[in-house]
Amino acid sequence: MSKDLHPTMDPTKMGLGRSIAVLTSGGDAQGMNAAVRATVRVGLYTGAKVYFVHEGYQGLVDGGDNIRPATWESVSMMLQLGGTVIGSARCKDFRTREGRTKAACNLVKLGITNLCVIGGDGSLTGANEFRTEWSGLLTDLVQAGKITKEEAKKSSHLNIVGMVGSIDNDFCGTDMTIGTDSALHRIIEVLDAITTTAQSHQRTFILEVMGRHCGYLALVTALACSADWVFIPEMPPDEGWEDHLCRRLTDQRARGCRLNVIIVAEGANTSDGKPITSDLIKKLVTDRLGFDTRTTVLGHVQRGGTPSAFDRILGSRMGVEAVMALLEATPETPACVVSLSGNQAVRLPLMECVQVTKDVTAAMNQGKFEEAIKLRGTSFENTWNTYKLLAHINPPEVKSNINMAVLNVGAPCAGMNAAVRATVRMGIIQGHSMFAVHDGFDGLAHGQIEPITWNTVSGWTGKGGSMLGTKRTLPGKMLEEVSQSLAKFNIHALVIIGGFEGYVGGLELVQAREKYEEMCIPMVVIPATVSNNVPGSDFSIGTDTALNTITSTCDRIKQSAAGTKRRVFIVETMGGYCGYLATMAGLAAGADAAYIFEEKFTIRDLEGNVQHLLEKMKTTVKRGLVLRNENCNSNYSTDFIFNLYSEEGRGVFDCRKNVLGHMQQGGTPTPFDRNFGTKMGVKSILWLTEKLKECYRHGRIFANTPDSACVLGMKKRSLTFQPLVDLKAETDFEHRIPKTQWWLKIRPIMKILAKYDIKLDTSEHADMEHVINLRVPVKM
Repeated sequence: MSKDLHPTMDPTKMGLGRSIAVLTSGGDAQGMNAAVRATVRVGLYTGAKVYFVHEGYQGLVDGGDNIRPATWESVSMMLQLGGTVIGSARCKDFRTREGRTKAACNLVKLGITNLCVIGGDGSLTGANEFRTEWSGLLTDLVQAGKITKEEAKKSSHLNIVGMVGSIDNDFCGTDMTIGTDSALHRIIEVLDAITTTAQSHQRTFILEVMGRHCGYLALVTALACSADWVFIPEMPPDEGWEDHLCRRLTDQRARGCRLNVIIVAEGANTSDGKPITSDLIKKLVTDRLGFDTRTTVLGHVQRGGTPSAFDRILGSRMGVEAVMALLEATPETPACVVSLSGNQAVRLPLMECVQVTKDVTAAMNQGKFEEAIKLRGTSFENTWNTYKLLAHINPPEVKSNINMAVLNVGAPCAGMNAAVRATVRMGIIQGHSMFAVHDGFDGLAHGQIEPITWNTVSGWTGKGGSMLGTKRTLPGKMLEEVSQSLAKFNIHALVIIGGFEGYVGGLELVQAREKYEEMCIPMVVIPATVSNNVPGSDFSIGTDTALNTITSTCDRIKQSAAGTKRRVFIVETMGGYCGYLATMAGLAAGADAAYIFEEKFTIRDLEGNVQHLLEKMKTTVKRGLVLRNENCNSNYSTDFIFNLYSEEGRGVFDCRKNVLGHMQQGGTPTPFDRNFGTKMGVKSILWLTEKLKECYRHGRIFANTPDSACVLGMKKRSLTFQPLVDLKAETDFEHRIPKTQWWLKIRPIMKILAKYDIKLDTSEHADMEHVINLRVPVKM
């Protein structure tokens, strides 16, 4: 990020006298509507005129009613809709110069010189070609008498910004494309349903997912459901794979597993280019093993349904960044694509990304499969390696004589079990003996510790809550008992999976090292809490599941409010003193306000919000949604805000309130939480294994340095280990939150999209980066 690009620029005047058009092209993807909505509303906020281009490039060529002005209200109630409401179409006409000339004429006549394209690499390549030819197209139009020289001069340059909408996640340069997370939700929903019937009948299920040229969906699904085998285009199976697959399935049945799951991407091939289909695999398993085998081809189910919270937030953030990129562009700025890297929105040269994406296909066609995996990026490569480790390696014969214990601490959350499973299996793969601690630090103190095996954690990835049991108790008053348990079971390393209590408990153990030598062992804290309030990490396991629960509930509430008209709902969310859930759910659900502890508010702010809703009721959008974090203010309670809104809105709107409560901690984990938990578990064991080698002295383990007890967290673009002690300075212990929280910078976006008259900080913007700099292991 860089400072002072427009130090005196008023963001509400950046777009004055300019026009922006937005179109969706190619295959549809959930979350496209969020991107369209954000583009329209932020464009209008900057003072620009904004136009919809209906039916993609075909609408651009045909013109007329296909290019229509967009209004604030015209994008209302779009967030929760799948697909694209402005339509998408494959367009042969735009591939010809004649078609592009017509499109240029239509844009010039409306004074549109800024084009925002949401689509795949083909759509974005077409946009870049259009921009490159623009001057020549205008010259042709002037010569043909279709436009005047004055019109050509006013529209002398075309700015292009792309957002990648593709469920396959097949575009290099971004961690996630719009629609991928939602597609994974659809796949996992189906897979969870299939698993129950498969277990009942001891069946083998083969699931075919989309991905003609990219195996991302198949690979992440395989990791999320602990599949026995996965076939992806980037890495064909070795010769003799048929025998290996059959051995693998037979071994699993011999271990007592009642079902087998095989995931296959639609573009999977053998190393010599022959297709591997679900029917081919079914025939192999049935003929050789005689297993009862079923196939399910998901097809367009993956494109459908409501977008996930992640895709709505991703689309909204990208839409905002796209408008800023368009308005800040100069004739020398290359066409860019807005991408996601960790939790950062970044701008990348469009054609650089397209070229790397083409390089992957070229590498696969040339049989350079290892290179293809690397070109997909470190995230893809790490996911592949993690899957291979957990699914395909038999535990080693030689043991390490190391005992590791894993425990859950704090409130339960979805994804905890996935982290425990990965921790246990990775530990066993490393040759360690793994121990389960039941009921958190309480169980550690009272000896509720037992060995845990490979088979014990089978099927845990998709289970919500905490299979080990968890409590909020801290170890500070039980240090003597804890040290005795560690000595009794000869524990050499500790993995603590939990929320703020996990961090504080780990810190208490570290501080007790001076008195208790048994606590001089390496420790890792893996953040797992719906509140997302653990210092040292931008994300916690469980937060994504809770966010989706809140978002889907708000969708239903909004639907009810839309039906009854003139109704405002006040919804209370969890999070302790951390406003992450309220803020992000507000952005994902299209809330009018979200009250949080971190952003102080007064009675005048509340009155201003009521006035805002009174004005809103004069428009066609006659409903309101207000979120309140449970601890945002001790005096302005949910009841107080409900009563205030009810009184001040009397005669114009009525109010209802909902306290969502513990439903936010329940449910099956989302694909993100399953995979985030899995990766965190694996990484923690690999780190502990190396740390134990460093701490092995004179025949025993002795770890008393600050860097031997760390929080494993995601910071911006990478997973990092940070000493528990070092994080004390960054922590507000009274309110159980980090002192600095990255997501607070996103709050203005929520307010602008809700039509509040506030200033967006444009002094900090995303620099144009390069694809090669962004390949880091941060997302699923």
